[in-house]
Amino acid sequence: MNENVLAKLKILAESAKYDVSCSSSGTVRRNQAGTLGNTVGGIGICHSFAEDGRCISLLKVMLTNVCIYDCAYCINRRSNDIPRATLSVSELVDLTIEFYRRNYIEGLFLSSGVVRNPDYTMERLVRVAKDLRTIHKFNGYIHLKSIPGASRELVNEAGLYADRMSVNIEIPKEENLKLLAPEKDHQSVYQPMRYIQQGVLTNKEDRKKFRNAPRFVPAGQSTQMIVGATSESDKDILFLSNALYQHPTMRRVYYSGYVAVNTYDKRLPALKQPPLVRENRLYQADWLLRFYQFKVDEIVDDAFPNLDLEVDPKLSWALRHPEHFPVDINRADYEMILRVPGIGVKSARLIVVSRRFSKLGFYELKKIGVVMKKAQYFITCSELPVRTVNELTPMGVRKLLLPTPKKRKSDDRQLVLNFEENTP
Repeated sequence: MNENVLAKLKILAESAKYDVSCSSSGTVRRNQAGTLGNTVGGIGICHSFAEDGRCISLLKVMLTNVCIYDCAYCINRRSNDIPRATLSVSELVDLTIEFYRRNYIEGLFLSSGVVRNPDYTMERLVRVAKDLRTIHKFNGYIHLKSIPGASRELVNEAGLYADRMSVNIEIPKEENLKLLAPEKDHQSVYQPMRYIQQGVLTNKEDRKKFRNAPRFVPAGQSTQMIVGATSESDKDILFLSNALYQHPTMRRVYYSGYVAVNTYDKRLPALKQPPLVRENRLYQADWLLRFYQFKVDEIVDDAFPNLDLEVDPKLSWALRHPEHFPVDINRADYEMILRVPGIGVKSARLIVVSRRFSKLGFYELKKIGVVMKKAQYFITCSELPVRTVNELTPMGVRKLLLPTPKKRKSDDRQLVLNFEENTP
């Protein structure tokens, strides 16, 4: 492989690492005769792990880290003196094919700095995806970052070749975005989002009439917000996320703890390390909104605008509302069982099905997968003693469930990795 291209790749892969919105879920492209690549299953995929613990099976790279913008929070800002590189369309296409054939990757996650203007950059991104699909018959996963301010025509063409597209909001409030990135505005972000949404909905109608109509962004779209760079509360962030999820094509909102890459800029907070625990709590709250039938004002409100960093959002809600507990596992409806700390979606469904045949006790609940360390204080069943949140008081239960001082010294990053343990 060309050493010059590899040197560029090293620079551009490093520049792309701060974008976390690369998930390949939600699309089905099976391997077919005469095509290359497959998004179904893990055959031929070589997984690697970044330092932050994320599993990577995509070639995650920028087309270029040259950028006309000077955003305060971005490592690739115009005024930074960093190594710059640009891959040609053919170089990037060849890299993707070569890496796939060597079983290094399962697909491509492609973003870019903005060169000249949004349309010029977007056109080059589209050419990469088009060449992979039409010339090399690449049938693997492609995630394209849409450039804010790009034209409808280019966004619509990109949607014909990409499985997922995304446009990053970055800063939740417009006034804070203007403070850190004066050359940007939310309108340039929301406009491509609307183009993608309209394209997906139109394509669904077309496919009802014409079975062979080409798919348009079958895995929907996603976006990303930076957490901790500006003064937004968790309430502000979650209300915006909830509004975005009301759109039928929005699949995921990603939260990225602010990494202090430009410490010289006085507009930015002086953080010694990214707010990883807060990032984790936002993902847990996001999960409650999407799968646990919670509303935003139940998780955060004017009295509690920020998430509790010591306990997960579901447990925090339960401790603030002891009047809803204990829940009788053998009689309560599915919606209320979902709200019990320590019970996840899968466990709640199993409970509703299993109790038709016999009463459930401690052993059965544990076998189903309920985290009894948490759940025991919020439920009743025939084998459990009466020591619920009402007898022990919310503060008493909180003290029992908080980690010991020794465990609190564990690295914040480990808390992020223990996501399922914290919020079932």
